[in-house]
Amino acid sequence: MPHPIKSNSLPFSLYISLFFPLYLKKMKSKLISSSSLLIVVIVVANLVLITHGFNNSEEGLLSAKRRRNGCNIFRGSWVYDQSYPLYDSKSCPFIGDGFNCQKNGRPDKDYLKYRWQPHGCHLRRFDGRALLESWRGKKIMFVGESLSFNQWESLTCMLHTAVPQSKYTVVTRGALSVFSFLEYGTSVMMLKNGFLVDVVSTKVGRALKLDSISTGSNWLGIDVLIFNSFHWWTHRWEYFMVGGKIIKNMDHMKAYRIAMRTWANWVDANIDPRKTQVFFQGVSAAHMNGSEWNDPKAKFCRKETEPVKGSLYAGGRHPGEVIVKSILRTMKKRVHLLDITLLTQLRKDGHPSIYAGGGPKLLDCSHWCLPGVPDTWNQLLFSILFH
Repeated sequence: MPHPIKSNSLPFSLYISLFFPLYLKKMKSKLISSSSLLIVVIVVANLVLITHGFNNSEEGLLSAKRRRNGCNIFRGSWVYDQSYPLYDSKSCPFIGDGFNCQKNGRPDKDYLKYRWQPHGCHLRRFDGRALLESWRGKKIMFVGESLSFNQWESLTCMLHTAVPQSKYTVVTRGALSVFSFLEYGTSVMMLKNGFLVDVVSTKVGRALKLDSISTGSNWLGIDVLIFNSFHWWTHRWEYFMVGGKIIKNMDHMKAYRIAMRTWANWVDANIDPRKTQVFFQGVSAAHMNGSEWNDPKAKFCRKETEPVKGSLYAGGRHPGEVIVKSILRTMKKRVHLLDITLLTQLRKDGHPSIYAGGGPKLLDCSHWCLPGVPDTWNQLLFSILFH
């Protein structure tokens, strides 16, 4: 059974708007003449990490790729690549209607052709067959809201494309969807849980219990966990509970910080990094205000057909990103951050927009077309797993 979690987070002043494995010091490289000595050093270092936990500092939050050669795979730009996309939506029959922009009549196709190019290195091209081999007999679980579902569907399409003749099953029961590759004994699961913390009934109505996680047993026994929570925190929610006290109309970002601290405490108390790898998806950007990409006349993401050029986003850092990184830096257990904020900020063209299947009156500037941007999130996941 998981350890019960009670967060010790206390209210504090919020400095941002509502709506919006170790600390690695850079050292000069030294030539080691003995390869056996190098192996001993690596083994000892790994034992120290397992025994004493991880310090997820700003450097520690970056991928192993950064630590090896100075390349930050999360900093770069989008480049046009004729070989993209990585799969055809027609060959992936289980893409949800809300993400299948081509099926829903989107006329342009250039948005399918962009590849994420980090500064100073290249991402290893996604190899679904190799990933399935490494996951043979294992359970992988996405835990989060609809943006986790976006990434889950992307990954199942990428894996299915790699082994199109391999038999699979898709089963959904309540909040849990399981995509199983029978030949490999691999289950790629999606568990809907948008807040991660508990939602409880009170005398005044449903409330977010920010300092409690009672459903964490569902996360145990999983080989790879990919958590996500932010999108739902921007929606209206009236009642919150902390320390048994009900609070009405709490600042949502303040509530988000407390909830993330509760989740972090749960991971630190319950996860054995020798058995389970933990990722946090990071905060995916929405495009609601054209001023953020230097186009004040833009009406949300409507009619956007190309990415922001370069590597800078006029809208600046995302408030959710700031909170996530501040929480992960304090954790004892190692969590890999898929730091997707900047690369999604640059993709104002990648949303379903009016092609989400609900007609021109439904405008979706939060989720992503498939094929599309979430495929890159899974390439980053692959890159970290196969560094």
